[in-house]
Amino acid sequence: MLNSGSIKNHHRQQNTVRLDDADLIILQELSKDARTPNNLLASRAGIAASTCLGRVRALQDAGVIRGFHADIDPRLLGLQITAMVSVMVRPDARNEMLESARVLQALPEVQDVFVLGGTPDILVHVICQSVEALRDFVAQHLGAKAAFASTQTNLVFEHLSPAG
Repeated sequence: MLNSGSIKNHHRQQNTVRLDDADLIILQELSKDARTPNNLLASRAGIAASTCLGRVRALQDAGVIRGFHADIDPRLLGLQITAMVSVMVRPDARNEMLESARVLQALPEVQDVFVLGGTPDILVHVICQSVEALRDFVAQHLGAKAAFASTQTNLVFEHLSPAG
């Protein structure tokens, strides 16, 4: 998820979608709180409410806004363990890397999958109920896959999101 500071620092000349200052304000405000009412969003962007509604729709149609999400605390759902698992793909299995990442992405424990250029090859963000559940996940879905040469699991003690 892109934070509001990153939106402020975009580079107009590298942007494939033309965004003006009002669009950027809309994106910044929605990145802080996707439930911001349209009239407040319009006021902050300095445009009419009807114009703002059209801008938000246009940003969605252009794929700039990909969706609106709820920020759910996994601990309150009994998901106590967060980990980042680094995966090294065997050299002879490089052609399977993207497909393997897509298979991992579909698993319920997996929050994000990053296919990287460098070491490791794949980084998997996982949330589980317990250390035992994490161990079982790694063994079943990563350790047992022939395409993966090795894994390294790092527990996340604290996740600090950028200030909005």
